[in-house]
Amino acid sequence: GQSRENVLGKDCHVAFGGPFCGGHCSFRQGPPDFLDHLYYPLNILTKEGQPRRLEMSVSGMNDDRGGFVGIIASFRDVTDLMALKIQVGDLTGFAGIIGRDPKMLQIYRQIRDMATNDYPVHISGDTGTGKELVAAAIHNESRRGGMPFVPINCGALPEGGLESELFGHVKGAFTGAVRDKKGRFELANHGTLLLDEVADLPKLVQAKLLRVLQEGTFEPVGSEKTVSVDVRIISATNRDLKRAVKRRDFRDDLYYRINVVPIHLPPLKKRKNDIPLLVEHFLSKSVEEGRDSQGLSKEALAIMTGYPWPGNVRELQSAIRFALVKARGRIIQPDNLPMELQEWKDSRSSRGPSRKLDPESVKTALTRSGGNKAKAARFLGVGRATLYRFLEDFPDL
Repeated sequence: GQSRENVLGKDCHVAFGGPFCGGHCSFRQGPPDFLDHLYYPLNILTKEGQPRRLEMSVSGMNDDRGGFVGIIASFRDVTDLMALKIQVGDLTGFAGIIGRDPKMLQIYRQIRDMATNDYPVHISGDTGTGKELVAAAIHNESRRGGMPFVPINCGALPEGGLESELFGHVKGAFTGAVRDKKGRFELANHGTLLLDEVADLPKLVQAKLLRVLQEGTFEPVGSEKTVSVDVRIISATNRDLKRAVKRRDFRDDLYYRINVVPIHLPPLKKRKNDIPLLVEHFLSKSVEEGRDSQGLSKEALAIMTGYPWPGNVRELQSAIRFALVKARGRIIQPDNLPMELQEWKDSRSSRGPSRKLDPESVKTALTRSGGNKAKAARFLGVGRATLYRFLEDFPDL
């Protein structure tokens, strides 16, 4: 949709309204040392303001003496193809996220839907489900994709430190403030700010954040100068934010501001069909990191598919890395897996068929035991771990 006059002789970020590469183009400082054929997936905005997903292939051009004279770049619009693959389920991953479970395909659709607007998004899910990965995908698929993506863990800093980290400070604002410092909001200007563990925000910082969402302005710590920013907000937490609002730990007006578009990531135990895909992905990554190619035995895969993965995808990745270190051959065996998986396998083997629990019987046992889960498990004839796993799926009991 661009004329020759609009693009000839111009940098790509001028012609297409934003840098394809986030400002880290291989050619800005000269040709790469090695250039045979490079591939870039990228997002652009048309002149009508519509986001499109492209595949760009880049090849070098040399003269008769082998000297570098330029490059040829070809573009393929795959927007509709990607949408069709998501619709029919013919997709094993999207924007760096691995999975083809229907729950994940729905999340891919939500990410695509988010590309056309700047509304705040709130991502919920257990620890290790990939909330930051989804946030980065939303950013990269949007018109802000070439701009900064700045994450901050709201639970990792004390109140005073968090306020300074988010909004910046001026020299002399407090002991140790020896120079002016920009906060994450300024660093994310024109891009996206991810507020991870947003439920841990102190009340004072919640009030200041609400003003930024409403007006796009704030004052750095110790300053009277108002700073204006254009930032998209994505928040994430592994806690129940609605419950925090009811307990008055989290402002209800802020909750409704950040929860415009909610996305919930399922735990890995709810999409076990994706485990073989994830295992294959992590094994392939290990080869890219320089390790020898290794596979997984059927027995080891069966254990990994059955295990409940309380740490989700992050725990699975750690388990693969552990097994790669322990394995002596080309195939990972059950005894190469972490101890937690081996103990789980042994407990399943020795226990025999387990009693199937239902919400009503569990509720009765908890009432009879006065809320003591160990006693309730004995009444039900199951192990405590079994009861705890069941209660994770039914938190309201």
